[in-house]
Amino acid sequence: MAELILNIAAIFMAIAIVLASLRLILGPSIADRAVAFDSLTIISISLIVLISLFSNRVIFLDVAMVYAILSFTGVIAIARYMEGGL
Repeated sequence: MAELILNIAAIFMAIAIVLASLRLILGPSIADRAVAFDSLTIISISLIVLISLFSNRVIFLDVAMVYAILSFTGVIAIARYMEGGL
């Protein structure tokens, strides 16, 4: 039962990646693209955690945490650029 739920979650994440990628490509403003970029990083972090659950390896959780920190700093840099302060 747990594997079925994880498979369904993976399908939903794949759909979310497609939708966020479309917003990243077609976004009319830079703010839309920044939000899509942030959404893609959050989804990819979730996928890394899901892969960690599938493979029973804890090391992937460390990778996800480092990626989350780098993603946060990237979003802050984009926000500062949009403000004109960078």
